[in-house]
Formats: sequence, C-alpha cells, structure tokens
Amino acid sequence: MKMPVYFISHGGGPWPWMPEALPSYASLIDSLQAIPDQLPCKPSAIAMVSAHWETNGAIGVMSNPRPSMLYDYYGFPDHTYAIQYPAPGDPQLASRIIQLLVDAGIPSQADPSRGFDHGAFVPLHIMYPHADIPVVQVSIDAGFEPEAHLAMGRALAPLRDENVLIVGSGLSYHNLREIRSIGAEPSAQFDAWLQQVLVQGPPDQRSELLRHWTLAPAARRAHPREDHLIPLMVAVGAAEDEAATCIYHDRSTFAQITASSFRFG
Repeated sequence: MKMPVYFISHGGGPWPWMPEALPSYASLIDSLQAIPDQLPCKPSAIAMVSAHWETNGAIGVMSNPRPSMLYDYYGFPDHTYAIQYPAPGDPQLASRIIQLLVDAGIPSQADPSRGFDHGAFVPLHIMYPHADIPVVQVSIDAGFEPEAHLAMGRALAPLRDENVLIVGSGLSYHNLREIRSIGAEPSAQFDAWLQQVLVQGPPDQRSELLRHWTLAPAARRAHPREDHLIPLMVAVGAAEDEAATCIYHDRSTFAQITASSFRFG
C-alpha cells in the first residue's frame, strides 16, 4: 500500500503548549488529528522535511537514534523551552534516505547531532501524541531552488511503498512582518493560486507552475523568503502526477490570514 504525501502548515511557534492559542488553531488541530485515519495503515516511520532546517551544499538527514530537542523560537513562555517529543530516530531509514538522494545525484549526509525543531515536533505532537513512530528529519537546501526540491521529492518517492510517511512542514503563507496586520489580502490571493495549481488544475502542469511560483499573485508578499514554501516542492515531487486534496483551510488566523495544508495521493 502506497502512503500519501503531505504538505502541512504547522502554525506559529510552540502553540499546542499555550492554552490561550488553542482556540485560534482549532481547525489546524482537527486537520492534523485526522491525518492518521487518512492513511492505509500506521506508518513504520515518518520522513519530516522541515522548513526550519536549512543546509548548504548537502541535504542533512537526522541519524541519531534518540534525537534531542531544538527550541528554535524566541520570546515564548519559559515552559515551552522544556517541551519533549520523545519519538525515536531511525538510523536505518536515515541511511536509506541518504542512499536514495545520492543515487539521484543529490549530495546528502548524516547529521547525528540534529534535534527535532518546532517544524517537526509541533505538528507531530498533534498527529501522534504518543510519540511512538520513529521520525527522521530531512533538511531543505538554503538555495531554495524549486526544481532541486522537486527532484528531492522524486528521489524520496520510493519510501511511500515502504510504509514511510513523507511530510513537508512549512506554512502556505509566511510573512512575519505582515501576518498580524495587513496580510489578509496577499495571503488570500496566494492561497487562491495554490488551490488552483495544486487541487483544481491538472497534475501534469503542477511542477512547471511551482518552478515559477514567484509569478503567482502576491507571491513575494506571501513569502518574502521562501523557506516555508520549499517543503511543498518536496511533497509535490514525491507524488508528482497524483491528485491533491486541501485538508486544512483557514481564513481567521492572526489578522485574517489564509493558510492551507494539502494531501497528495
């Protein structure tokens, strides 16, 4: 059975551990909690491509069997710097990912010191709160080249037949300067383009349009720096010709920001 692939909007900071934030994330919570029931079976492992891990020259692959935590956010309550998500790593899967990438001509290397960043442990805490599925984080390349990340997804696609769930974790809108003030219109414009390209349009045109995502309406208003969009390219590459479904769509976060998540396959 082939696993679907996901691109998820993971929200802002360590929100699941902040009770005052939970009401505004109700739709995101529902969408993340629904993912396990959308799968053909419980995955044996998760390959998590996080927007919060950038590398230069070679893709990093977490190889520690007991990953640490990386609190890569600032200005949040003290207790959010003691969060634990004790999922095991999977060195064997890490080696498999590296081999797939290298075989596709994509330089990659094991990183035994990398910990779970909040692009990984925040959504995983909602999806699998018991932390009982091994997780291997995979970096994005700091050059942010769309085709390179589409190719990365293609290289990782065989994992879908090996009971591994591939998740790209980012945000469909990520402009921190405008997210609490004037981001409503550009986020809606860019989201409408994403819906057209990913869900409503033909899959065989999807990759070409994503290669030129900067031509989309409000593209650079939505992503002044595209780190949070790039995991989408990996997800699309891993399910390039398959239908997409919007699994989360919210127009009420922060200053009426529109955000979405998608399933492929």
